[in-house]
Amino acid sequence: MIFNESDLNKHWGLKSLEDLGIVQRGKSKHRPRNDSRLFENGTIPLVQTGDIKAANLFIYEANEFYNEFGLHQSKLWDEGTLCITIAANIAETAILKRRMCFPDSIVGFIPYKGKTTSLYIHYLFTYIRYRIQNSIQGSIQDNINIDYLTKLKFRIPEFAVQQKIAKVLSDLDAKIELNNRINSELEAMAKLMYEYWFVQFDFPFNFASTSLSTGAQGRPDVTLSGVEGYKSSGGKMVWNKELKREIPEGWEVKTLRKIAKTGSGGTPLSNKREYYENGNIPWINSGEVNNPFIISSEKKITKAGLENSSAKLFPKGTILMAMYGATAGKVSLIDFEASTNQAICAIMPNQDVYRYFIKFKLETLYEFLVNLSSGSARDNLSQEKIRELKFVLPDSQILDNFHKTISPFMAKILKNLKQNQELSTLRDWLLPMLMNGQVSVADAEERVEEELGMVAERRESYKKE
Repeated sequence: MIFNESDLNKHWGLKSLEDLGIVQRGKSKHRPRNDSRLFENGTIPLVQTGDIKAANLFIYEANEFYNEFGLHQSKLWDEGTLCITIAANIAETAILKRRMCFPDSIVGFIPYKGKTTSLYIHYLFTYIRYRIQNSIQGSIQDNINIDYLTKLKFRIPEFAVQQKIAKVLSDLDAKIELNNRINSELEAMAKLMYEYWFVQFDFPFNFASTSLSTGAQGRPDVTLSGVEGYKSSGGKMVWNKELKREIPEGWEVKTLRKIAKTGSGGTPLSNKREYYENGNIPWINSGEVNNPFIISSEKKITKAGLENSSAKLFPKGTILMAMYGATAGKVSLIDFEASTNQAICAIMPNQDVYRYFIKFKLETLYEFLVNLSSGSARDNLSQEKIRELKFVLPDSQILDNFHKTISPFMAKILKNLKQNQELSTLRDWLLPMLMNGQVSVADAEERVEEELGMVAERRESYKKE
C-alpha cells in the first residue's frame, strides 16, 4: 500500500524507509524493564512512547534516566534521530534534540545524506499516521513491527523539494515551540511568585511596582522595584490553632465555599443524536483538565443536550478540577463559556481577585487532593471535600496587588495559546496538501510568511500595551 499517493504526486519517486535511511529498533534487553537497578542515580535520558506522543516536534528532555547498568542493556542514539513508535501509541514521531536511549517499542530512523531529512519523514508520518493506525486495528495489541515499517512505500519528491516542505511546516512548529517555552517560563514565574507571597509569606511588604515585560524573542522578564519581603523583614507572625502553623498577623482562614461557588456537570444520553449532532455548546471532560488552561473544546453538545441532562453552563474564567480517574486533582481554567461532564468540579470565585489565587493554591494541593480521594477504583474526589479546603487569606490590598501583578502573565499565556491554535490549524491544513502535491511550496511559503508576520505584529502590539 502507498499511503500518500494521489493523482497529483504520481510523478514523485516511490521509496521505502530503507531506501531513505537506516532503520533500527531501540534496545531494552533487561527484564523487568522497571527494575530499579536500571535507574538508581541515573543521568542518561530514556525516552518512552508517551514522551514521543507528548512532543510537538522535538524531544528536549526525558522523564526517566538510566544509570550505566541501564545503558549497558540499551543504546544511545544521536541527536537528530527520528523516533517512530511501534507499540502503545502507533506511528507517533519526534526528533531527539540530544543523545538519548529508547526501548524496543520505538524504532530509530537516521536519514541518508542527500536522500531525505528527519524533519521531512516526521511530517510524512504525521500525515499518514491515522491510515497506519486504521490498517492495524483489530490485531491483538494494535502493534506494528520493524518489518511492517520497512515495507511501507511512499511517494517522495526530490530532495530540494523535501527540504522546502519541511521548512514551511517546521517554521510553524518552531513558533509553536517558542510560545510553549515562553508559557512554561511565565507559568513557572507566576507559581514562584505565589510561593513567595502565600506559602513562605514573603509577600511585598512595601509594595511599589511589579511589571512584566518581554525581552529577546518575546521571552518574559519580571522587574520588581521597591519591594521588601514581609517575613524576611520581620513582619509579625501569629500561631493559628486551626492550621497548627504561623500565619501573618491579620490574615484569616476560610474554606473554599466562603470565597467561591462550586458546581458539577453531566453527560447527555449518548444514544440521542439530537443532543450532539451540530452542537455548538463546548462540553469538557476530565481528561482535558490535564492542561492548565483550556481555550477551546473539541466536543460540543446541543441546547437540547444541555437542557435534558445535568450538564450546566459555566462562565469564562471558571476554574475546573477533575474529580475522577487519572486526572483527579488536576486544575485548569477555561477562557470561554462551557459545560462539563459530571467528573469535573467547577469553581467560580466570588470576586475576580480570587481567581488566580485559588487556581495556584489548588495546584499546590495536588498530592494532598489525590490522597483525599476515596480510594475506590476511580479515585473520586467530591464537591464536598473540595468546598471544605482551607485557604489562608490576606487582606484585600495584598490580594489585589497579587491579582494585578499576575494578570499580565495569564493574559500573555492565553494569547500564546490562541496563537498556537491558529498556527496549528494552518500547519494541519497545509500538511496533506504538501504531502500529496495539491499545493505548491511557493504558495505554502507565502501563506506561512503572512501568518508569522501577523503573529509578529501582535507581539509588538502586546509590548506597547
